[in-house]
Amino acid sequence: MGPERTKTMRYGELGRRIADSTPKMLTQTLRELEEDKLISRKVYYEVPPKVEYSLTNTGEELIPFIGHLRAWV
Repeated sequence: MGPERTKTMRYGELGRRIADSTPKMLTQTLRELEEDKLISRKVYYEVPPKVEYSLTNTGEELIPFIGHLRAWV
């Protein structure tokens, strides 16, 4: 995955990159990941509003384990 894993992404980018995701499911998942402190959400109060998501340090630490799970399945 390389440097892309620490990339900051906006909601629309995430929606396009995650196949078969509905807006409701994406919003719910992002909220849960934020509550679990795996991603951070930064809101820019401008018009139109801008929100960016990025992995926290804890989220970054889980990447190798997720890779092992993907290889196992």
